[in-house]
Amino acid sequence: MEKEETLNKEDQNLRDENSDLSKDKQASDETGKKEEEEQLSPEDETEKKEVEEQLSPEDEIANLKDKVARTFAEMENQRRRFEKEKDEAFEYGGFSFARETLNLLDNLERSKQTLENDETIKDKDTLKKLIEHIDIINKDMISIFKKNNIEPIKAINEKLDPNLHQAMMEVEDDTKDHGTIVQEIQKGFMMKDRLLRPSLVAVSKKKVEDKQNNQKNQENEEKEEKN
Repeated sequence: MEKEETLNKEDQNLRDENSDLSKDKQASDETGKKEEEEQLSPEDETEKKEVEEQLSPEDEIANLKDKVARTFAEMENQRRRFEKEKDEAFEYGGFSFARETLNLLDNLERSKQTLENDETIKDKDTLKKLIEHIDIINKDMISIFKKNNIEPIKAINEKLDPNLHQAMMEVEDDTKDHGTIVQEIQKGFMMKDRLLRPSLVAVSKKKVEDKQNNQKNQENEEKEEKN
């Protein structure tokens, strides 16, 4: 009897130990699952949910169609961007070169003015021939520019446009409206619809306005002296 009781107690102890081990294992598994769930990134959780939800074939086809449509739309946008860049490179590829070439026209104009103001050769046939040749070269260059869609900007007697003209000085002129261009210091050019360089100009201002401003300034100075 005592042996049977001892065996029963040992069996009970083994069962208790096995039960404790299974509980510990279950607790360990649950802890591991919680840790894995905590370590999952938002993207992994999304993928896990998609797998668990088991989309129907119709939904999968709809998703694939949507992905294909998005891919084609992105490819079309890239194609349009490349086409635009290619067109701009073709149309405006010589923009920097054209702007630098304008210096040749400026130098021709300066040379012409220098020769015309030189008293030693003034009113001589040599000067006239030189001026004629300079004018021919100038016209040829302007013609070449026009063939390449480079046009001079109109300035004289035009209203000042900040997008095309840059005012360098004001000239008193009661015969012109205020802000009218009366002198072109340096010719400006456009390349198609782009500004190659602005025209440097002088604009008119009214003498009456200057007198009124002077009177106001004098009145202000007198008031300040009295105060």
